[in-house]
Amino acid sequence: SKIEQFLKAHSIDRNKFIILLPGRLTSWKGQKVFIEALKLLNTKENVQSFSGIILGSDQGRNVYRKQLIGLVEQHRLGKIIKFIDHCSEMPIAYRIANLVCSCSIEPEAFGRVSVEAQAMEVPIIASNLGGSAETIVKNKTGFLYESKDSNELANILHNVMQKDYNSLKSIGIEGRKNVIKKFDVDKMCHTTLTEYKKLIGLL
Repeated sequence: SKIEQFLKAHSIDRNKFIILLPGRLTSWKGQKVFIEALKLLNTKENVQSFSGIILGSDQGRNVYRKQLIGLVEQHRLGKIIKFIDHCSEMPIAYRIANLVCSCSIEPEAFGRVSVEAQAMEVPIIASNLGGSAETIVKNKTGFLYESKDSNELANILHNVMQKDYNSLKSIGIEGRKNVIKKFDVDKMCHTTLTEYKKLIGLL
């Protein structure tokens, strides 16, 4: 019921292929790269109807938000790209997405979006830098592209959208397995403590 409420509140058509870009609106999160990629994707042949959702607050960065809206209007993507300021329960946003993107143009220490998407069994495409390059098993739990390269991102988006339901589901399942294997809280704490013990032993 929460999913239906969210879809209705933001006029989201779930019959379309939904591509989600979560993250606060700031230049290094790569929203401009995402918009450029969707512009390119929209010109390709045999592309199913899709919708891009940019989900995140501008946190007072009004100028940057206006730049993004202007870029969407410039590329005539107003009916394709939707801005949503906030989602109090992110699992809902991930659940409606067919695909998640992380387009950071600077390295992230961890890259929470990539791990969250895998945890929610949603295929992820992320820039090949920072934490995402380590948390994603390339071409198994997700896909990596060269940071800032909107053309490569568009090509990967197109390729992923050509996959059938079972193939996408399989990628999502592998992503979930990857997260459970590597990012279980107890395992992470144990690994961290083990490293500390090694360091102490060297003193």
